[in-house]
Amino acid sequence: MESIFHEKQEGSLCAQHCLNNLLQGEYFSPVELSSIAHQLDEEERMRMAEGGITSEDYRTFLQQPSGNMDDSGFFSIQVISNALKVWGLELILFNSPEYQRLGIDPINERSFICNYKEHWFTVRKLGKQWFNLNSLLTGPELISDTYLALFLAQLQQEGYSIFVVKGDLPDCEADQLLQMIRVQQMHRPKLIGEELAHLKDQRMQKIDLDQSLEASHPYDGTGMLDEDEENLQRALALSRQEIDMEDEEADLRRAIRLSMQGSSRSSISEDIPQTSGTNSSASLSSEELRKRREAYFEKQQQPEQISHLHETPTTSEDTLETDTGDDMTEEDMLQAAMNMSLETVSNNLKTEGKQ
Repeated sequence: MESIFHEKQEGSLCAQHCLNNLLQGEYFSPVELSSIAHQLDEEERMRMAEGGITSEDYRTFLQQPSGNMDDSGFFSIQVISNALKVWGLELILFNSPEYQRLGIDPINERSFICNYKEHWFTVRKLGKQWFNLNSLLTGPELISDTYLALFLAQLQQEGYSIFVVKGDLPDCEADQLLQMIRVQQMHRPKLIGEELAHLKDQRMQKIDLDQSLEASHPYDGTGMLDEDEENLQRALALSRQEIDMEDEEADLRRAIRLSMQGSSRSSISEDIPQTSGTNSSASLSSEELRKRREAYFEKQQQPEQISHLHETPTTSEDTLETDTGDDMTEEDMLQAAMNMSLETVSNNLKTEGKQ
């Protein structure tokens, strides 16, 4: 069906569409048909002038508008007939008694031109099938051989004038293609007006549906968020959860660190060696604790004295006065203190084991 040339209606140029659909191509334009119409008007004027240019009939003819064309784009049967003569084609009135007496079966013809109330359209055989090429249709309409006679009879009853096109039509691609294949049409084309009305009805139904939905679910600004807003809110909530988790983890790490520091301090205080005459733990001042750390650091640098430290904690003034940890950081000093407390616990365990 795509190979069939079908010119759709524009304005009142149905005569142009009728001719081009018949010939299967853009053979005529409004300018060319207007030129033919003006030529016909001039021929008629010259015939009327033969009776005298001063006659009443001649003056009346000049005052009348052209009968071959008008400003809307309508062209008369005379214009169409003269346009087809260029191609060696002739029009014969199908309704005439003379043609009816010939008893020719319409299926044996090649094409028809139909007219009713200034509208022209073509019915043509392409290949082995008939098509209604009315420019008011959205596309070519397939007509079966059995329905062709009924279709033409129906047009006659509706008041159409039908003309048989006699002569050899120019070759066209659609005719050559449809000589080899036959087409089927599942859905018949609609009139352009009906199609536009159908599309308009669909738009109106959609508008009515939208209005109905809006009326049943009015939007007051507090309704559901759209998808983008919901995604944004979800992302913000997840971000807040991650921040809260990070804060909790930071608090937990801080508490563990404080707990470890507290335990270290407790161990240092509890693990200070007891005096020989007392069973309770003696509290050391910060200065004494510093001196013990310094002594421990000094012993760490003298591996040969480690065994002696395990057996007898050194408290001599010479050892305490050695200052080797002044250059260490607070974190290193704390680690060293923890190591010293572990050494003290180990010594106490050994002492208890000997007892």
